Amino acid sequence: MATHFNLSHPNRRELLAGLASMAAAGASASAWAQGPARYPAKPVTLVVPYSAGGGTDIVGRLVAQRLTELWGQSMVVENRSGANGVIGSSSVARAAPDGHTLMLVVGSHAINPVLMKSLPYDTDKAFTPITNIASSPSVLVVQANGPYKTLPELLAAARKEELGCGYSEGLTRLTGELIRQAGNLKLTGVPYKGGAPIMVDIIGGHLPMGVTSVLTALPHVRSGALRVVGVAGERRMALFPEAMTFKEAGLEGVESLSWYGLFGPAGVPAPIVAQLNQDLKKITADPALQKQMHDQGADIMLTPPAEFRSFLASETKKWAQVAQRGGIKAE
Repeated sequence: MATHFNLSHPNRRELLAGLASMAAAGASASAWAQGPARYPAKPVTLVVPYSAGGGTDIVGRLVAQRLTELWGQSMVVENRSGANGVIGSSSVARAAPDGHTLMLVVGSHAINPVLMKSLPYDTDKAFTPITNIASSPSVLVVQANGPYKTLPELLAAARKEELGCGYSEGLTRLTGELIRQAGNLKLTGVPYKGGAPIMVDIIGGHLPMGVTSVLTALPHVRSGALRVVGVAGERRMALFPEAMTFKEAGLEGVESLSWYGLFGPAGVPAPIVAQLNQDLKKITADPALQKQMHDQGADIMLTPPAEFRSFLASETKKWAQVAQRGGIKAE
């Protein structure tokens, strides 16, 4: 006997809709298995969840310009700032995982779960790590004509008396705390809403020192107003040849990278991730782009996706331990 379905029944309509959705998903997966469709098929939005003109914005626009030229399809940078990157990142977490919405974030992305009690997404699961495009070490800056000319001089002073150290976001806050712990220093963190006002107060003699990114410090160092005395990396930087690493000054384990990571929403197909990595290798092979990045104090990395994911986990773990030792709790 033939069975007749009443298609008007709500449950059956839902069943049929579900089957159609499964069929579409299967067809899409099959198509990707055979080989990806042309990508990008339309303009790509690169969300930079910070203000225009900052380090991430500069790196993002350098990359976007070159990918636009390579693809013959636009990559458009959109600044969606707020809540230390959370607002822009939330919009990407909700986007379709087709590779046409990406985001470029910095180290605070991996630190937000340590310092924020609640986030509107799961940092580990809501995004597809694509690659770490570039990185540069955090730096410690002082007034160029102030009392401290070298890192050992500054550290010696901070062991004798309380000194303020400015910070503007999660990474710089925890880097300052890591320096305090490693050197057993009398440092007091002084919060600011951005890197620029920190530089202004140090230049004006109102703040002894601050932790910041190379890009934030660079214009003021070139103008002669600021001096970089410490580099939180494995080696000295050509931009600041006189600035010692913390290891040279006797502080072990003080490494803090301002990295620029490219992500998509969770579920971006592997072929698109692979193509993005290949295309980034192509554009960064250009000596002119390499020089542009180097002039910004950034070293090109292009970390493979799996390695990048492992790095993210290690960063979160590292800074969680620093926060715990320093009694810094999520707010």
